[in-house]
Amino acid sequence: MSGPPITELTTRAREIFRLVVEGYLSSGQPVGSKTLAGAGLNLSPASIRSVLHDLEMLGLLAAPHTSAGRMPTEVGLRLFVDGMMQVAEPSEAERAAIERQLAAPGPIEAALAAATSVLSDLSACAGVVMVPRREPRLQHLQLVALSPGKALAVLVGEDGAVENRVLDVPSHLPSSALEMASNYLSAQLVGRTLGEAVRAIRAEIASGQSALDAASRDLVVRGLAVWSEDALNRPVLIVRGQANLLDEAAITDLERVRQLLDDLENKQSVAELLDAAREADATRIFIGSENRLFALSGSSVIASPYRNRDGRVVGVVGVIGPTRLNYARLVPMVDFTAQSLGKLIG
Repeated sequence: MSGPPITELTTRAREIFRLVVEGYLSSGQPVGSKTLAGAGLNLSPASIRSVLHDLEMLGLLAAPHTSAGRMPTEVGLRLFVDGMMQVAEPSEAERAAIERQLAAPGPIEAALAAATSVLSDLSACAGVVMVPRREPRLQHLQLVALSPGKALAVLVGEDGAVENRVLDVPSHLPSSALEMASNYLSAQLVGRTLGEAVRAIRAEIASGQSALDAASRDLVVRGLAVWSEDALNRPVLIVRGQANLLDEAAITDLERVRQLLDDLENKQSVAELLDAAREADATRIFIGSENRLFALSGSSVIASPYRNRDGRVVGVVGVIGPTRLNYARLVPMVDFTAQSLGKLIG
């Protein structure tokens, strides 16, 4: 998605283009030549219409209807965001609201959920945050028979967190195999992260040093495969404020909003999109079809990575909404939230 460099536009064209974009982002409605004529341009309506036509031919503006005013295209929005937008610092009230939510006592997950909620409230968009992937030290694992061909794996961390997973196991597996595998896994897991335990157990089984019979060994291998894949692929994503997307303007474009809400339900894909912002040095903006996930709903994403005290990126926070977002206000707000999360995580 690329348009002409901003320097190729005349001063008159840049000013009219800026007024159209800012007017559209403020009202969500196309901006007409009469409105522009009253904005102190000192140009005749005919001259304004001529410039609007030129900007439309460049692919920067579009008219939704023959008699309507102009609105920026996605190419035009990108040109505006990259070359013309003047960002404003978050207000004292916005900073205070963000810091107050993050200062509430509780686990880090509660602070992350609070961050998405306050961003959603302040932006009138959906707030999203990718939670840092944690690898807690493990304390215990228990395998319990559920039914023929199914077993439940209960994993307990040193922090008291409990997770359950259903495993496919051979039918008519003897209970002794489950007990032996449970005891072996618990002994190997204690005090280790899952990644550390997986590497140690696989090395021991490969060397033939494990005191497991064939059935128990097969069960251990199956369990390791499920847990390893789950930890790697599971999106850890918090989304808040989807209802904000159902504003008055959405009534005229319900199909777009329905598509956006459907997209937000696909948390794996949303996590993959936010992951694209992890390597950015600053806040990233994805406009409309620039991201495949939200291409059909014509939505924008503003996302910023947040880092721990070592400078390592541990997650991403942002907002998702229509392309007519107030980018100048939301970009620094998302950036401030990312910085505040980084200080909290330490």
